[in-house]
Amino acid sequence: MPRIVRPTAYGTPEVLAVTSVPVPRAAADGVVVRVRAAGVNPVDWKLYSGAFHSVDDNLKDAAGITHAMPSIGLECAGVVTEVGAEVTGVDMGDEVIVHPVTAAYADYVTAPVTSVFRKPAGLGWAEAGALMLAGTTAVHALEAAGVGTEDTVLVHGGSGGVGLMGVQLAVARGATVIATAAERNHPLLRDLGATPVVYGPGLADRVRGAAPRGVTAAVDFAGTDEALDVSLELVADRQRIASIAGSPRREEAGIKLLGYGPGQDAGTEVRAIARHALVERAGSGELRVLVAATYPLAEAAQAHRAGLAGHAPGKLVLTP
Repeated sequence: MPRIVRPTAYGTPEVLAVTSVPVPRAAADGVVVRVRAAGVNPVDWKLYSGAFHSVDDNLKDAAGITHAMPSIGLECAGVVTEVGAEVTGVDMGDEVIVHPVTAAYADYVTAPVTSVFRKPAGLGWAEAGALMLAGTTAVHALEAAGVGTEDTVLVHGGSGGVGLMGVQLAVARGATVIATAAERNHPLLRDLGATPVVYGPGLADRVRGAAPRGVTAAVDFAGTDEALDVSLELVADRQRIASIAGSPRREEAGIKLLGYGPGQDAGTEVRAIARHALVERAGSGELRVLVAATYPLAEAAQAHRAGLAGHAPGKLVLTP
């Protein structure tokens, strides 16, 4: 029987279990997809660890909170195996990217047709399954910070899954990009068009050295107090600092908070619109989806442990 990975309780990755379930059926306006790759994201383990912030009621489905225990896996790619009666433009056998979706840690998922995008032929399954959540998050942050051609933008967490997307998309906008990362990841960031700097004590001075004309915007994908403090020190306009994670200190800093919690900007429309362009850019090779490692579906807990411990640049992916 088909499998799905679900948390059995709140806690550490050890609470994840593989369960057998029937093959799902398509809704009239939806499809069933046989999953070939599912992206692994920090939100997945935050949902069942108890570390996830409070979520507005009208955004719980988008955040993956659909049941008493959260569903995990918010993006995937695969092959359409069933099409609902009201669906047009999608056929059985189509290779597709699916986002947003819930419960993508599975052999099969159901999704509304509005979440389905044709997978470019030249894009591998792992890359396709890991594109959307990091990509839409990066677009949202750059839009919130107003990053454009004349800007010098500081990207905190530049070698993470979202950070690598943010670096590339900011460079594509014509911005000068300074990105924080461990030194071992600097060659990759240079290859993507950014000037890398090591995080840690003295970061503000290193950024000043890399950007003598100053920093006009910052996007924080790291969520550390250092990232917040350095952004506040270097960026004159606090409304040009966007953060996707961090301590409650952010709430009093006057910066833009992105997410699903009260007082945060979910960016629903921005993210929805961004999906088409992300697929096109990835398919053409203009946008690289860097995959650090792949894991079988049954090793989802191991993938989460690797994510929590830190790993090589890029995304982790499950391959059912």
